[in-house]
Amino acid sequence: MRLLLIDANSLIHRAFHALPPLTTKNGSPGQALYGLGSIMLKLWREQKPDYAAALFDRPEPTFRKEKYSEYKAQRPAAPNELVSQIIEAKNLFQKFGVNFFEAPGFEADDLIATFARKFEGVEELEIVILTGDMDTLQLVNDKVSVQTLRKGVSDTMTYNEAAVREKYGLTPPYLIEYKALVGDASDNIRGVSGIGPKTAAELVQKYGSLESIFEHLSELAPGVRDKLARGHEEAFLSRTLVRLSDNAPVPPTELESLRVGEDKTKAAEYLESLGFASLVQRLMKAEEPAVKKLTQGKIF
Repeated sequence: MRLLLIDANSLIHRAFHALPPLTTKNGSPGQALYGLGSIMLKLWREQKPDYAAALFDRPEPTFRKEKYSEYKAQRPAAPNELVSQIIEAKNLFQKFGVNFFEAPGFEADDLIATFARKFEGVEELEIVILTGDMDTLQLVNDKVSVQTLRKGVSDTMTYNEAAVREKYGLTPPYLIEYKALVGDASDNIRGVSGIGPKTAAELVQKYGSLESIFEHLSELAPGVRDKLARGHEEAFLSRTLVRLSDNAPVPPTELESLRVGEDKTKAAEYLESLGFASLVQRLMKAEEPAVKKLTQGKIF
C-alpha cells in the first residue's frame, strides 16, 4: 500500500515557472494547472497510490515568521496569476479524488510531517512525499521516502535513507543540525556565518547535535571555534526554523478517508472544462466511448 503526500504549493510553483504561459478555456491563467494535471496523470499511471493527500500553505504568517520576522522575507509576493491557480488547484485535486488540507500558521511541509508521523506505523504502508524542494528529507526513514522534482515537472529523484547518506554523509534526522549550521538561503535562514557544507557535515558527523558541538568547542580549530561562538544564537534559532512540526492542527483523519477516488470521467470533464484536451486524452483510453467527445477540440 502506498500513501502519497503532495507538497501542493511547491508543485504548483514549479509548474508555473517551468511552463510557458497558457490560458484555460475561459481565458484565465492555466500553465500551473496544466503542469499539475500532467504530474497527477504521471503519478496515477506510474505509482498508482492507494491513498493521497494534498497539503497547502496558508497566506497567514506562520509560527516561524513570528519567531523570526525575516523568515522568507526576500521572496517577492506571488503574482495574481499564480495565486488564482493555487486556489483553483484545490478543485483539481478533488476532481482527481484527492483530499486537500491546510492549517493557519503552519506550512505544507509541517502538515506533511504530521501525516507522515501519524501513519508511518501502519503495517505494509509505504509513504512517499512528492515535493519540489529538499526540506522534507529530514523525515526520511525506512517507511518514508521523498520524491523531488529536479527539472521541470517530469524529471524526479527519489531519496531513501541510503540516498540521503550518499548526498550529505548524514542520516536524515541529522539534516536538521546540518541546516542549522549552513542555513537555507531559499528561506532566508542564516545559519552560522562562515560555516559551509563541508565543515557543517564534518561537525555533525563527529558530534551529532548542536548541543554536543558547542560543548566541544575547545577541540575545534580556532577559526571554526570563533565562527561558532559568534553564531551560537543564530544556530539554535535556525534549527528551530528548519525543524518541521509533526503536530500541525489537522482534523482527525483515518487512513481510509485518504483513499484515492477512481472516477476518471469526473477528472476528464474537469480537464476538458479547462481546455486541456491533451491531458484528457492521456487520462482516458481512446476506446472508452464515454469520453471520446471530451478529446475533441484544442490540444495544448
